[in-house]
Amino acid sequence: MSDYTINALTPETFGDFAALVERNKGMFANCWCTWFHPEDRDPDTTTEDNKSFKQRRVDEGIAHAALVYDGDLAIAWAEYGTPDELPRIHHRKEYLATAEQLPDYRITCIQVERVHRGQGLASVALRGAVDLIAQAGGGVVEGYPHDTGGVRKKNSSFLYNGTRTMYEREGFTYDRPKGLGNCVMVRKVAPAQR
Repeated sequence: MSDYTINALTPETFGDFAALVERNKGMFANCWCTWFHPEDRDPDTTTEDNKSFKQRRVDEGIAHAALVYDGDLAIAWAEYGTPDELPRIHHRKEYLATAEQLPDYRITCIQVERVHRGQGLASVALRGAVDLIAQAGGGVVEGYPHDTGGVRKKNSSFLYNGTRTMYEREGFTYDRPKGLGNCVMVRKVAPAQR
């Protein structure tokens, strides 16, 4: 895994992110990893609208992700941000009814390019997001993976945020269920030493 590097999604790396998404046909119905952002755009968006919306948010510094690189090629990512940046989570009503407090950061989507799946890159992306959060000052981080009971029951294409087991391996602890097949995982991330 040491051959992979992590870079933050920034205006300078947006082209690498765009190339990754375009190679994979927009990921999840051409979402461009915009679904979890606020609903401040037309709901009848096109693929190009989603791309433009994502790029604007990156340019404004209100969209974050850890990009996993193999050499110069971005091959995976983990989207993260504050609850204000990423308010649209699945099962939100249930989540809010059972939450004692909101986290400082959320990890909402982890994607690995199809041809690179099965190599542990979702974990690399998750670690990359945690490292970037630490560099930003750390805090309480939540993820919302699929709780498969330790058994892969779903095609990896549908595990948009990894599995509970993967989060546990990366130091997250189980907090509570969320919906029928997901859960809330929590980790306190210390600020990075400067």
